[in-house]
Amino acid sequence: MLTLTELKTLLATPQRIVITTHHKPDGDAMGSSLGLYGYLIQKGHHVRVITPTDYPTFLHWMPNNGDVIIFTEQQEQAAKLVDEASIIFCLDFNTLSRINELGELVRAAGAKKIMIDHHLEPEDFDDYRHWDINACAAAQLVYDFIVNQLEDQAGINKDVASCLYTGIMTDSGSFRFESATSEVYRIAANLIDLGAEHWKIHQLVYDNSSENRLRFLGYCLSNKLEVLREYNTAIISVTKEELAEYHSVTGDTEGVVNYALSINGIRLAALIIERTDKVKLSVRSTGDFPANEICKKYFNGGGHRNAAGGASEKELTDVVNEFKSILAEYKEQLIA
Repeated sequence: MLTLTELKTLLATPQRIVITTHHKPDGDAMGSSLGLYGYLIQKGHHVRVITPTDYPTFLHWMPNNGDVIIFTEQQEQAAKLVDEASIIFCLDFNTLSRINELGELVRAAGAKKIMIDHHLEPEDFDDYRHWDINACAAAQLVYDFIVNQLEDQAGINKDVASCLYTGIMTDSGSFRFESATSEVYRIAANLIDLGAEHWKIHQLVYDNSSENRLRFLGYCLSNKLEVLREYNTAIISVTKEELAEYHSVTGDTEGVVNYALSINGIRLAALIIERTDKVKLSVRSTGDFPANEICKKYFNGGGHRNAAGGASEKELTDVVNEFKSILAEYKEQLIA
């Protein structure tokens, strides 16, 4: 493992750096990645961000987004960059399976691997780790890495501040989750002082839907929402035909599960979607109910206590029925 001193020495001279993040990146994944990118290019490093897959168009406004390489679209170039890198930053994930085929390239690379993450149970593939499960976002940890570990707040310009603010805002549920501590608010305030236009960022992320996305949301709430009051649980399930009917693109299902969780008295919500390769689950909970436990135990996934995900090779109907059958095991906690 690298020490911080050794890492700072390494970063003191120009390096070939790759930054990567998890499959289907969200606001925190892209905010932390592009925030770190914006910082490192100021220091003279040769840097590229490589995402395993595409990501929502409502994140494309972020500074330096045009420099991002999507692995599924540019595999040869991405593989070459990973092979030639001296440092690979792994942001907002802690197991290489989260970056799909890119994971094996990263594992085989001779580069020093730096993990910056806030998820449970990290895999031991890294050479340096800045990891805290109590952080509300990977972007918060990137901020801490720059300001407190590298001692370089001056390196956070408006572009970097805007990206990091985006990551913190989205992963904290616009600062409404329990993880949005007073320290998170102080960091957000500092990022605003450093140039992040908080009102504009919120508008670009949350008030930037396509007509299809809004109609799809309406359809889900009107036709697909199932409320199980005996378990204080709500479920939305969507077939691949329904996705096609509304011309759904990456990002269109983002946040749908939160509407189910917002129903009065609901403690657990799941969005269960039939994708082309498998059925995906997004699970959310309130209080101390362990959404991550359900995903890890039954659906090959995991995540945070109140926000987790999983997947299954079974048919959609079977996955929905399995999810419902699990609820009896947790009934005491759900109705407490």
